[in-house]
Order: sequence, then structure tokens, then C-alpha cells
Amino acid sequence: MLKLLLIIGVMVAVYYIFIKKQIPKDSQLDKKKFEASDMIACAHCGIYCEMREAILSRGKYYCSKECVGKV
Repeated sequence: MLKLLLIIGVMVAVYYIFIKKQIPKDSQLDKKKFEASDMIACAHCGIYCEMREAILSRGKYYCSKECVGKV
């Protein structure tokens, strides 16, 4: 029984040392979560806002609905 537990322990140790070490972590994906998105200037007022929050209208980006309505 002791030999079986020892063999299983060695196999687990080998797995964690050699095999698990080779699996790449998603560290680059984690970094992308915290990076700021691209900033663009509003076509009307010139204020910079994040591209994902900007409004695209007639091929130009705007920071708010008010700026879209003024053009």
C-alpha cells in the first residue's frame, strides 16, 4: 500500500513540475483586460473618449448624442 501511494505521489510531482509548467497561462489575456482602449477625438467638440463608448454616425465618431445632433 505504501509503495502505491509513493508511486502516485511521484507521478503527481512529475506532472506538476514538468507538464503543468509547459501549459501557457493566460497572462497576456489578463493584461489586455486592464489596458485602456483606443482613445479618439469627437468630430464635433474634440473631446477624447474611448472608442468603445463613442457613437459612430456618418463615418465619424462622437462623444455623446448631443454632439451627433449638433452636426
